[in-house]
Amino acid sequence: MDKLSAHVEKRLHRAFSIFIFNNAGELLLQRRALEKYHSGGLWSNTCCSHPMPGELTIDAAHRRLLEEMGFDCPLQEQASLTYRAELDNGLTENEFDHIFFGRYDSNPVVNPDEVIDWQWIAPAPLLHRIKSQSETFTSWIKLIIEQERLVSEFNTNIPD
Repeated sequence: MDKLSAHVEKRLHRAFSIFIFNNAGELLLQRRALEKYHSGGLWSNTCCSHPMPGELTIDAAHRRLLEEMGFDCPLQEQASLTYRAELDNGLTENEFDHIFFGRYDSNPVVNPDEVIDWQWIAPAPLLHRIKSQSETFTSWIKLIIEQERLVSEFNTNIPD
């Protein structure tokens, strides 16, 4: 089933969320393009998407990182979680989400069809912004970041 149909029908499906950190321990955020079919204009983790039918999740993660952010780097799966969140446009996320961490120390060259802005941010200011400006972030980054175990891993277990 394609991803839009899965979101319309509220079906559980595979997804991935990528968190890229630099050597200073900052996370690379992206602001989603306004034209995205959901969550347009919201800040989110470095990259996220869904594998195509028959595609390995890790292969999809590398493919989308390059397509959206203009670079690739080693990725390591840190965790997975299942979550459900209501989105705009009457859509629902019902996802089994694989969470990958990576390290990259240059600036991205973003695809403007996917990303309208980006920034590097340290974990503490990010947590503050998520709490004070919650409506400007995607539902999934809030769910993932608020998990205590992942927050503590932000500066550890990141592949070189």
